[in-house]
Amino acid sequence: MTEWVKKKYNDNYDYYMPWIEDKYLQWFGENKTSYSTKENLKKTEITGNKDINKIQDSVAEGVGNQFGKGGIGEGIGSTLSKEGFNRAEGEEQDSDKLAKDKAGKATGGGLGGLLGGGGK
Repeated sequence: MTEWVKKKYNDNYDYYMPWIEDKYLQWFGENKTSYSTKENLKKTEITGNKDINKIQDSVAEGVGNQFGKGGIGEGIGSTLSKEGFNRAEGEEQDSDKLAKDKAGKATGGGLGGLLGGGGK
């Protein structure tokens, strides 16, 4: 029984997780574009100086917020999130399934989702 549940969870993960990620981010006025922009800009610290890093984090928030709810690029952010990220995740999942079918086992990957889970 537990193997069947685990298999069903993993099989359906690819279909429901992008929707859950979108809803979770919408709750905070974000989308995948704004969230990814913020996170990627925050990752690249220019210096080890905490004051410069604070400024950089503020800039990352400001730029990312432009693609979120109420931002000047909200339409672009929403479209990119739905058509870009979700489609890219779907295509990657299709290629993972194809590789799984050929090899008889999962070969990895996916973007992993913003919330994690769905181990393969």
